[in-house]
Parts: sequence; C-alpha cells; structure tokens
Amino acid sequence: MPARDANEQPEQPWNRRRLRSTNERLLLDRLRAGGPASRAQLARETGLSKPTVSSALAALEEAGLVHEVGTHAPERGRVAVLYAPDPAAGHALGIDIGRGWLRVALADLDGAVVARADVRNRARSSGAMADLVVATARQVVANSGLGTDEVAHAVVGTPGVYDEKQRRVRYAMHLPGWGRAGLFDRMREKLGIPLEVHNDANLAALGEYTYGVGAGSRLFAYIMIGTGLGMGVVSEGRLFTGAHGGAGEIGFLPWPGQQKPETLEDAVSGVAVVEAARHFGMTGQLTAKAVFDAAREGHPAAVRAVHLEGERIAHTVAAAAAVLDPDLVVLGGGVGHSIDLLLRPVRETLRTLTPLRPKIVPSRLGEDAVLLGAVATALGTARDVVFDRRSAS
Repeated sequence: MPARDANEQPEQPWNRRRLRSTNERLLLDRLRAGGPASRAQLARETGLSKPTVSSALAALEEAGLVHEVGTHAPERGRVAVLYAPDPAAGHALGIDIGRGWLRVALADLDGAVVARADVRNRARSSGAMADLVVATARQVVANSGLGTDEVAHAVVGTPGVYDEKQRRVRYAMHLPGWGRAGLFDRMREKLGIPLEVHNDANLAALGEYTYGVGAGSRLFAYIMIGTGLGMGVVSEGRLFTGAHGGAGEIGFLPWPGQQKPETLEDAVSGVAVVEAARHFGMTGQLTAKAVFDAAREGHPAAVRAVHLEGERIAHTVAAAAAVLDPDLVVLGGGVGHSIDLLLRPVRETLRTLTPLRPKIVPSRLGEDAVLLGAVATALGTARDVVFDRRSAS
C-alpha cells in the first residue's frame, strides 16, 4: 500500500510533523536496504509524490542523515543525483567479554568497523574486568577520533543470562564474581554510553545470521563449544531467547556420567576434550588446541579423544534437532574451530541417533562471531537513536 503524502493529512501541526518524520524514516530505511537512489526512483518505490520526496531528502540532508554519493545519467532525461545514508552520522559499539579475551569494535551506521581492540583478559576480579572493559572501550573510541557522545549505543556479549530486574548476570560459571549485582551499571556510568547486555551465544548466532553462514536461513542454531557450552537460536531473523532469557542454555542438559551426575557442558566443552585425552593416555600440559593439533598429527590418544568429542557433539545436535527442527546448525567457539576433525564423527554418529539431520557447518566468523553480533545488535538501536536525535534538532 503506497505511503500517504503529507498534503493528504489533516492540518494539525503535530500530525504534519509526525507524518514528515514517517516519510523521512521511510526514505532512509529504503536507502539503507536498497542502496543509493535518486529522487525519482524513491518516489516510484515508496509511492510518495516527488515534491514530498524532495522535501524529505532535503530535511534528511540538513540533519546529516543522508548525503549525495554520485549521479546517474540515463539514456534519456536529466542527470539524477543519487543519495545514500551518511554512515558517519553516528556510531555503535560492540563488546565481547570472554574468559581469555576481551574484544571491542566501533562501527559506523553502515556497519563498517572503524576501530577495534583485542586484549588479553588478565583481570583477577569482576571489578577489575569491568574496569578493563571500560578502559578498552574508551581507548577504541579515542583511537577513532570520536567522542563518546558520538557513540549512540553499545552492546555487550557475555557468558550467562543478564537479569534486568536484579541487574546482574546469572549462570556465568566460568567468570568468577561476574554475577555481582551492579557491575554493568558501573560500566554504563563510567563509559557514558547507553549499554545493553546479551548472552554471547545469542549474539554469535546473530553475527552469523547477519555476516556469516546463517544468512537466509529460516531457523538455525549456533552451538558455541569452548570453555563452556551454549546455543543461540535465530528464527526468521530474530533471536529466540525464551521466557526468561535462558533459551539455549543447553550446557545444563543432563548427561549420564559414570562417576557422578554430569551436565552436557561437562561432556562436550574444551575441558572434556582434555580430560578424554588424558584418559586415553596423553600426558603433559594439555589444552583443547594441543589435543586437536596432536590429532592432526595422528597421535592415537588425541584421535580417540577428538572422535569421542564428535560423538558427544552429535548428541547435542540431535537434541537441538528434535526440539527446534533447524535447517542449519553452525558449530563455533574454540572447539568449533577444529571442525575439520569433528565433522565426520558428528555426522556418522548423528545418523545412528536420529532421522532428523540438519545441515552442519562451521562458523564463518570464527572468534569474531560474538563481537560482530554485538555490533549488529547495537546498530539496530543506534540507527533509531541517531534518527530521533537529528530529526528532533
């Protein structure tokens, strides 16, 4: 249905202002989704009159939200000026807090990263980690040449589930003290930028949907296997988080252990790979990466440990397939980086477990999945904030 012209509306001033804003947002969204366009093209595609389009574009240009990016010379007729959103109108900040690394990226409104920092997380306490996040984010903004007032929104990815009412993270088992109330309020205050908090696996799933292998998927699951185990689910382009934000916390699923009750996280995480390798005879200072490297070289104990990991991941995929029926399962996280060794045992075991066999692929974004998901999420809010601010002024 074509958008209505401002001239077709009643004459109340508030109504005219609201319609002008609606028309401007319609054009801005079209330019962001469809690329540069001329006035005539925008009028054809939106149903707005040419005078309305010209007036709205002039207002957007005056507000610094769009700019001229070139011209188009048709075979017949006048040369047309092409318009596009101005990416420098605002910025968004993405933050990935992991046990080993802290990653921060600043992006313009087109999603292009203009500054970034990856630092080792050597914080010994939750307070020190919060301070490290603030200091690193400030440095990234400063390195871009911008002020914090030019950053419209920030999103943090963290293990666990953020409880908005209690102002704290729950279930972040691998970050001691991270469940203290008020830590993120402290970060917001010191950083001076509006900040929201999301589960890291959820953001990784959004990152893969926006920038990676999940694009175009109707429903896909991102399984993050590293220090812990988590899953993000994206359905029709939107995250599914459950009633309390805990959807995808598959690490808590029970796993029948021989010695004691175990969870799926105990069986599938990077720690489990090391424990299996020791059980099969490997010695020395072991990490999951070292086990996978040894498996590539044919070390028998490492090969057995990796094969066992693949079998256990297949059980994880089978559970996700039965509940969600995804068309795609993406394996990511530290263990997911070794998908070249895992795909065969995962697929072979899955065939013996269930007739439900979704396509299984490795993460395209690797260690950047959470960070880029945080950027994409922050951009969604930042674009709205920047439009509202500049339109109002």
